[in-house]
Amino acid sequence: MYLLGLSLAAALLDGLFEPPASEQKEETPTYSRPPLSLPELTSRQVLTVSELTAMVRASLETDFAEVWLEGEISNLRAPGSGHLYCTLKDQASQIRAVIFRSAAVRLRFGLEEGLQVVVRGRLSVYEPRGEYQVILDHLEPKGRGALQLAFEQLKRRLEAEGLFDREDKQSIPAFPRTVGIVTSPTGAAVQDLITVLHRRCPILSIIIAPVQVQGVGSAEQIADAIEALNQLGMVDVIIVGRGGGSLEDLWSFNEETVVRAIAASRVPIVSAIGHETDVTLADFAADVRAATPSAAAELVAPVLMEIVERLRMLTTRSQQAMSSRCLEQRQRLDLLLAHMDNIRFRVLKETQRVDSAVAGMRDAVRIKLRQAMVDAQAWTQALRSKSPALHVRRDLVLVPQLRSRLIAAVNHSLKQKAQHIHAYLSRLNGLSPLAILDRGYGILETVPGRQIVRDAGQVSVGEEILARLARGQIRCTVDEIRLDPSVSKPAETSL
Repeated sequence: MYLLGLSLAAALLDGLFEPPASEQKEETPTYSRPPLSLPELTSRQVLTVSELTAMVRASLETDFAEVWLEGEISNLRAPGSGHLYCTLKDQASQIRAVIFRSAAVRLRFGLEEGLQVVVRGRLSVYEPRGEYQVILDHLEPKGRGALQLAFEQLKRRLEAEGLFDREDKQSIPAFPRTVGIVTSPTGAAVQDLITVLHRRCPILSIIIAPVQVQGVGSAEQIADAIEALNQLGMVDVIIVGRGGGSLEDLWSFNEETVVRAIAASRVPIVSAIGHETDVTLADFAADVRAATPSAAAELVAPVLMEIVERLRMLTTRSQQAMSSRCLEQRQRLDLLLAHMDNIRFRVLKETQRVDSAVAGMRDAVRIKLRQAMVDAQAWTQALRSKSPALHVRRDLVLVPQLRSRLIAAVNHSLKQKAQHIHAYLSRLNGLSPLAILDRGYGILETVPGRQIVRDAGQVSVGEEILARLARGQIRCTVDEIRLDPSVSKPAETSL
């Protein structure tokens, strides 16, 4: 009976496709009635599709409560629900897989297309579509550890963002006054750092930011300590480090929050994490990487005794150079003093020449000033004679006379123009047809064509004509026509 149920399930669930994220829920769905068990089936019992699917699901989840699979991830999808959907396949077969959100958040690495993985889960059926699938609760990359894969994935992503570019690295100050240390206060690394720093430079100030260097919450503590040392404004260089350990122990320095805090630091950072063979993402983001915490202290702190010795040597050399230079200048001064008498005579001679030149310049300036004053007086008289004010006062007397003459000329011209205009109007009135009409004459016109009637032959008896008078018009009817044969017919014109 068990084999029969599996055969029916395989026949019904032959086509695999990914359900939408909203269709699957992490919780086990409820049913309207309890599923039937396989022994209860009879040859005549008719099941609904839901009942059969529930029976298949119960059987699969019971017999395959925990399975380990190996395969390649394909058709990976990550909808907004937080669940992950994919297909596990090998060369001949494939099976649908789902990773619910509660399991997905625990993954230490990101899933990728084509990634070979070893997974653990339980077999189940997605009843709304009748598809069987494996619900995964543990994944690990095949041949590589999860942490190593997560390390490589995060390194590629941050490197693509430019967080590891060498052009952005800061140089370590040659003579720092204050060193900040981010490490565990109880580890051996902090003791090594303090010992080496004080041995090399006893006057160096040290500020320790105690943090956890492994475990939950350690990455956030390290990032906050780096930001706090930056905000102090008095730290010249920061050492971030800890002692050696496994990849899991050093993982806090591979967290993205620590790497970004190191890359964003305004103070140069030296990484001193683990031993020389240990490599973390913090080493790539730091400005300088040291093999060990002791090596980091040697990089940061100069040897005070060497500096003092070098200063003493430079002081001695400076004193010798100054003594040699003073002796050389003294010899030159003695040589100059030997020629001082000759120089004094030449100076006196040149002084006499300067006095003569000054006296001549004074006389020339006096003569030039005297001539300039004479010229200035002449120019002043000329300017006064040409002053516009004189011309204005003289011409203001003529303005009333010219105004009277202009008014008289304008009035005479207006009278002449008015006489011409009256003459033209009289001639126009004499030539105007309206003046003729005022004398009792009229103008006859045909009614249809509005042609002026000059000849009696232009109209016929009974035809209507229009008589235009000086004031108004009269419509008339022709009763009789009398022609005058002695008068020639003129050309017709329209008014």
